[in-house]
Amino acid sequence: MTVNKLEVRNVSLAFGDHQVLRDVSIHLKEGELVCLLGVSGGGKTTLFNVISGLLRPDEGQVFLDGEDVTGQPGRISYMLQKDLLLPYRTIEDNVALPLMLRGVKKKEARAQAAALFAQFGLEGTEKKWPGQLSGGMRQRAALLRTYLFSQNVALLDEPFSALDTLTKSAVHEWYLKVMEDIRLSTLFITHDIDEAILLSDRIYLLMDGRIGEKIVVQEPRPRHVEFNLTPEFLAYKRRIMAALHAQG
Repeated sequence: MTVNKLEVRNVSLAFGDHQVLRDVSIHLKEGELVCLLGVSGGGKTTLFNVISGLLRPDEGQVFLDGEDVTGQPGRISYMLQKDLLLPYRTIEDNVALPLMLRGVKKKEARAQAAALFAQFGLEGTEKKWPGQLSGGMRQRAALLRTYLFSQNVALLDEPFSALDTLTKSAVHEWYLKVMEDIRLSTLFITHDIDEAILLSDRIYLLMDGRIGEKIVVQEPRPRHVEFNLTPEFLAYKRRIMAALHAQG
């Protein structure tokens, strides 16, 4: 039996009298891109904090490659909505930071990071400062840093929301190619229904701290540029909107 790359099993968590997560179970296979979609306050970010080990659940477990990593920070990388690049460090040192924090010497950390700059579309930016890059390029640098932190699984919290429509589309296409090239598995949060349908293999609707519905997007990735105009796309969107409306 194939072991899931990441598995969240029956996780519940309360803050005082407020139950935030209720018996949540999700999984991520190698190379998959899976989305958590739902309204604000539904528990998505709290679940990411549990998966990344920043919070320990009251009940349930988190498994990485079959190993119980519940409550263990530093095992799964987590990229927040903002790129959080340090303005006083060059791009190469921002990207290499996770390696240096692990004790890798600066020269070796830079060399390891440099080997991936071309693959991430960052060639020529090594000595630049974050303020010299466009939003899309900064996001690429942040994603490379996330990958170097944990080369197997990435948690992305609305990673593309700050980008304009054209830039977002280009970054989507690029990220899917990089994922395929390096066999990266991704779990991401979005409030954008279209984005979820365009990118995901599977969509979990997290509503009031529970998984309300699981939607498998059958069309293979990458999806053609006009997929969002097809009857199939609209059917997925209607199903999601109906579920979210029913919650409200």
